[in-house]
Amino acid sequence: MKLFAALIALIPLALEAKDTEPPKVFQDSPVVADKASLKLVSDAFKFTEGPARDAKGDVYFTDQPNDRIHRWIAETGKVELFLEPAGRSNGLCFDPEDGALIACADEKNELWRIDPATKKHEVLLENHEGKLFNGPNDVWVLPYGDLFFTDPFYKRPYWKRGDREQSQQVYFLPKDAKTARRVTDDLVQPNGIVGKGEQLYVADIGDKETYRYKIGKDGSLSERSKLIDMGSDGMSIDEAGNLYLTGRGVTVVSPSGEKIEHIPVPEGWTANVCFGGKDRRTLFITAMDSVYTIPMKVTGAMK
Repeated sequence: MKLFAALIALIPLALEAKDTEPPKVFQDSPVVADKASLKLVSDAFKFTEGPARDAKGDVYFTDQPNDRIHRWIAETGKVELFLEPAGRSNGLCFDPEDGALIACADEKNELWRIDPATKKHEVLLENHEGKLFNGPNDVWVLPYGDLFFTDPFYKRPYWKRGDREQSQQVYFLPKDAKTARRVTDDLVQPNGIVGKGEQLYVADIGDKETYRYKIGKDGSLSERSKLIDMGSDGMSIDEAGNLYLTGRGVTVVSPSGEKIEHIPVPEGWTANVCFGGKDRRTLFITAMDSVYTIPMKVTGAMK
């Protein structure tokens, strides 16, 4: 895990042994299906991240130390290799307009658009105003193709660059634009990002807070409010507006900021989460060297 030494030091993660306790069986949960428990899909990776659901319900996720993107096939529950090398991709999100896979390609601090059919990629962004990005980390694409991404700095041992050149903030990239616009200026270290409708949620893991913003028609952010005194790595959201925060397992937070459920994950760190499957009722969880699923009562949000 030397590759993630900086991240580990920052979020006391912990290279702990897997918990050998039997998984919790849920009953009468507001979000998890009755009699459901966490299922290990595979532990054949080094560090899993960035899960993103495609239109069929399959989930693509990254294994950054191994420089790979994998695909979980919803119909069979099997995992297959999708792309290698993959630009050391971290966060992923599908463009609902054209089906392209947007990837935070950390190797050269770039943002990629990958064609799932050909597996060829286009570099969307490689710098901001002539300065390198810190390392695009997580991304959320709006229904019409515009996108937001976070740009925290986690120094990687494979980088040949020096120290950071940018403030650690959130950026907005309009569809087909060649340059991004910085839309926050007051975050410490943003990481997870997700939206629903006109609302954008950003986890400032460096400040241990999660914020909600109103999205303007031009991509500007306003009306910032604190949702909860808790940061997060990756995040997801369901149709009811409940937010799924990661770190020590998965914590489910209502739209009013109340913790309504916790899903224990037997790993030292839970990195990210998304809703998969054709019906968007399977929670897909990336954690350390493993990926897990659990059936849900609720449905994952569309854009």
